Parts: sequence; C-alpha cells; structure tokens
Amino acid sequence: MYPMNHDTNQGLGGRATPPDRMPMPEGYRLQFFSALLDRVIVTDAEKRRIGKLTDMVFRLSEPFPEAVGLYVEHGKGLPSELIPWDRVVEIDDAAIVIAGAEGGGPYPPFVDQKGWILLNEHLMGRTVLDIDGRRTEVVNDIHLLHSRGRMILVHVDISFNGFFRRWHLPRLVSPRDRLISWRYVQPFSLEDGVSKDVVTLSVTREHAMELPSEDLADALEVLSGDEQKAMFSALDPEKAAGVLVEAEPRAKRQLIAFLREEKARLVLARMSAPQIADLLSSLPHEKVTGMLQLLPLPRAARVKAIMSDAEGLASTLMSEKYLSFTKEIHCGDILRILRSAPREHRNISYLYIVAAEDRTLLGVVDLRDLVAAREDTRVGDLMVSPVVSAELDSLRADLEVLFAKYQFRMLPIVDAHDHLWGIVRNRDITKGSKAESS
Repeated sequence: MYPMNHDTNQGLGGRATPPDRMPMPEGYRLQFFSALLDRVIVTDAEKRRIGKLTDMVFRLSEPFPEAVGLYVEHGKGLPSELIPWDRVVEIDDAAIVIAGAEGGGPYPPFVDQKGWILLNEHLMGRTVLDIDGRRTEVVNDIHLLHSRGRMILVHVDISFNGFFRRWHLPRLVSPRDRLISWRYVQPFSLEDGVSKDVVTLSVTREHAMELPSEDLADALEVLSGDEQKAMFSALDPEKAAGVLVEAEPRAKRQLIAFLREEKARLVLARMSAPQIADLLSSLPHEKVTGMLQLLPLPRAARVKAIMSDAEGLASTLMSEKYLSFTKEIHCGDILRILRSAPREHRNISYLYIVAAEDRTLLGVVDLRDLVAAREDTRVGDLMVSPVVSAELDSLRADLEVLFAKYQFRMLPIVDAHDHLWGIVRNRDITKGSKAESS
C-alpha cells in the first residue's frame, strides 16, 4: 500500500499539499469521485455501452473502505445493475471499461448488504459532524486511490472544489483542496447515515463556533436535549442570536428554555425587532410576556406592533444581507472574492448588479451562470434585466404571489426609484417566519 504520510487532516482549515498533485508511484492513481460520476461504462470486447456510472459501492473495512462494484441505474422502469469490482478492466478519462457479463446479458440488480455504503447516496452532500454532534462542514467530494486492481476511499473533500468538478468546470478548481483523512471520518452506521443525513468526524473541532448560524441551527435541531443545551449555552450572545433567527419554531422554544435571564437580555439586544417578533411568535403567551420585560420599553412597543401586524410589509420582512456588484467587475474577480472569506451560502444564490453612485438595481445574475462563464467576462454581460422585484410597501401576500409565479429563491426589495434596499427569501415567506433585518 502506498504510504499516505502526507496527512491533510490539519483542522478543517488546514492546508497540505493536495495528494492528487503529488508524484505517485507507478500503478497508483488518485481520483475524485465527482469526476467519475456519469462516466460512460463500456465492455472491453465489443465496446458495447452499458450505461453511465450512477454510484459506487464500497465495503466498510479497516483501515479504508474498499470498492465492491459499480452501480448503474437505467431509469424508465428498467432494473439497476451492480457490476462487481473484479470485472472492472480499466478506468480512463473517457470511459470505464468492464468485462461483459457471462452470456452477454445484464449484470444482476443491486441488492444492499450489511456493511456496504454508496458514495453518492450515503456520503456526497452529507453533513460532517464532530464527536459532540456539532455541525462543521459538508462532504462535497470523495478522494479515491486506485492501485493494482483495488480502489479504496482515502479522504473526503469539504472544499468548494467538488462543486466545480461535478459541474465539469476544472478551470475554476482551486489548488487548495480541504481534505480530511477517512481515518477521522466514520458514518454512524449505514442506516443512520441514510436517516439522519450526517457523518461523524471522530476528532473534536473547535471550528464549529465559526460556522454560519444557519448551519449551527440545523446541527442543534438533531441533538439530544443535554447536548443541545451544552452547545447552545457555550455560544456567545451574537452567535446565539443568529442561531435563534435561523432555527425552526420547535427548536426556538427548546433553545429559549436554556437561556438564563441575563444572557437572554444580551441575546435579544443583538436581534432586530422583526427577529424578536418572529422568535416570540413561536413561544407560549407566558414566555412572551417574560421576554418582553427584558426589552427597553420603546423596543418592546415596536415588537408588539410588528406582532400585531398580520400582513407584514416587505420593509419589515427583508434582509440586508445580499451580494451586489457593479456591472464592470469580471466574473473571475467575483469568484475570488467569494472564495476569500466565509459567507452564508444562502446569501449567494443570486448576485445583484447595481449602479455605483446610487445603488439603482440594474440586473441579476444566477450563481450557476457565474461559475459557468469565462473569468474575463464582465458580469454586466451576464445579467438579466429588467429584474422582477417588490417594493418596500409590498404586503406578504404580494410577495407570496411573486414567489409562486416565478419560483425564485430570493426577491430584491426596491423603493419607488428602483434603489436596492434588501432581499426577501422564499423560504422565509413560505414557512411564515420573518427574515432578519438590521
């Protein structure tokens, strides 16, 4: 076995020489699973096309999981096929070559077995948790070592590079992968991995507190009461406020129960009046009364006014957390800006193009169009204009109609002169909660 002594597990932000860029002994090859997905599978004799790779099946074993076979899903009601790994002849850049099934027919359908794991189904996109249940990152790709007829799983990649590889955009892939050795990553079990959508990281990570509030809220919702209390109590007031904004109503009620009065006062001080109103709308009446008493009288009055406003205006519901650029900036520059600092991923579905002098809304660019464009393309050449938007005095019902009609993830909020003031998210309207505002 090739010695994997270039340990890339230097913390979630660690940087080591990416192993797929290191010199490899003859007969060894490192590959990313995302690059193999959808690759054509052909037989070695008549080059008959079997289909495209849907998934890969691995057996959980020590020290690394080992490939069992290739999973091919044909769709249209046709049965799947499991091609045993010992029938794989070659994996090249164009196709996966296999030995045909005996008799020339199809291979038998996939039947799950204990100790097996499917990379796409059970690992890709799964949340990586530390041993205390704190959410850290997402598995965006899987690093495989192919050597002398065997293939093993050696790392998971939590960088954004997996996204680009899967979209077949290699020119956008950063040379700085973020790999965690499989030695530190184990699924709870195959069944838990499927039902809980999580993978556990077997060493504690201090980086959990640096994660976006939305991610921490999701993690807290899957923890037991004691674990949930311990983690939430450890958050500083600003992070705790952000988590309360993002949590679902049931989780809000649970988390509020953990707050002592003095910390509750500090947390509320870091929330806007609309955010507090949304929080209190999830609580029983007696708890609402107690929380309002922790607020200064003018602020408490505003919160009550918002809670009594059943319709809600866009100016109340909007968030000022969005991305905007002038039309002259190039796509490559924007991508470098996005990679340069951690950002809440829900804020980068769209990029809004504005005039530099007065923030007049000129157009909008979908993130998917951005990553597919040439780096020297001006973002103004990609933008869609005019933009579907709502005005500051639009009612919640108006926003619901726009979201239902256009199925956008966000709507920009403008004034009568098309100056951009903020955005409203579809999920905040459809789930009935008020979005954050400053």
